[in-house]
Amino acid sequence: MLDRLEVSFDDERLVSDAGIVLVASLAERLGIERLAQRFVRLRPDRPGARNAGRKVMSLVYAMLLGADSIDDCDLLRSGRTRRLLGGWVAAPSTLGTFLRAFTFGHVRQLDRLLAEALQRAWAAGAGPGAERLVIDVDSFVGEVHGYQKQGAAFGYTRVRGYHPLVAARAGTRELLHLRLRKGSANTQRGILRFSEELIARVQRAGATGPKLLRADSGFWNVKLMERLEQAGWLYSIGVRMTKPVAALVAAIAEDAWQTIPDYPATGQAQIAETTLGGRRLIVRRVRTLAAQTELFPDWQHFPFLTNRTDELALVEAEHRDHAVIEQVIRDLKEQALAHFPSGQFNANAAWTVIAALAHNLLRWTELLGPPQPVLRAAHSVRRRLLALPGRLTSHAGRFTLHLPARWPWQHDFVEALERIRALPAAA
Repeated sequence: MLDRLEVSFDDERLVSDAGIVLVASLAERLGIERLAQRFVRLRPDRPGARNAGRKVMSLVYAMLLGADSIDDCDLLRSGRTRRLLGGWVAAPSTLGTFLRAFTFGHVRQLDRLLAEALQRAWAAGAGPGAERLVIDVDSFVGEVHGYQKQGAAFGYTRVRGYHPLVAARAGTRELLHLRLRKGSANTQRGILRFSEELIARVQRAGATGPKLLRADSGFWNVKLMERLEQAGWLYSIGVRMTKPVAALVAAIAEDAWQTIPDYPATGQAQIAETTLGGRRLIVRRVRTLAAQTELFPDWQHFPFLTNRTDELALVEAEHRDHAVIEQVIRDLKEQALAHFPSGQFNANAAWTVIAALAHNLLRWTELLGPPQPVLRAAHSVRRRLLALPGRLTSHAGRFTLHLPARWPWQHDFVEALERIRALPAAA
């Protein structure tokens, strides 16, 4: 039967990923395109400078559907997808020209767009308000291939690529701040300026409750901790096992170590605390259990500094939860940041910030759409709510989007769309 099946690409009314209407509706409610048009002001003499708002949204929609290259954006021009998204969608060649027109200052304009979108989404109900806000800061290596990627270099992983710096909200996986850096950048490169912008950003967005920043030992920096203390933030930041730190750990009395009861049976973990430079130093030591463990103990130590005054076990357990930021990084690498498509650094920096905006729109769709939000991996949300085929028809001036009968998650889709449409439109 399949051998005799005829194939024809001739249906002008089909939409390959009709679920994009969910995120497009939220973007319209938040006024993202108007913000982009207002903030992104390329010089008129630069190619691709016009219609910046629509071009940014073309990139965002393509990234939401899994685009990791500029050519993938052509998906939006198939069938009636353009009509569903409001008309004109930029061609890949136009989007490439648009990205190459960016300078560092224009990338900062996109950064302002990301901050303003965050403020509007939190005002619409996605924000923490007066509740506790936990933020994880980390960096990762975005691998690239070839020798013509401006700024790409070999870093500590000995992999050629870029070294972005990210700050994510624990619990919702929103990206609060993100910056592309050269591949050779040290982990701490720019962290003070980054943290100052982060502090101001979440304050403007309306987060009024307690704030906790978590980071690994790559961000061990006294000036960073002083800045967080000045802002009234809590922190737990990893510390490297240097000789002075190792001496402090060795001086901890053996009876001061507390066993972590819920640790896997294949190993053993204990915690204790001391002080370093007047700050609270908490140490977790771990070893693998084996037949000769008691004769030859082999402990690995993981210290971190904190200004928290809570009970030892709670502080240590919550610091370990910093690992959830790896889920955010995984989502980014499975979407737009699987590649950095341009040879120009500023074009890739612009692509990175737009990728963060697309990531956040997907997260806000989950937070503001379903009545009982369930946090899923980005590829799961895309498969269940976005990647469903549809047919866009019109009759008597009214458009109807026909979606597959018996779609397993149709009730989630309908409820999410209704709740998003009920949000007040941004002024």
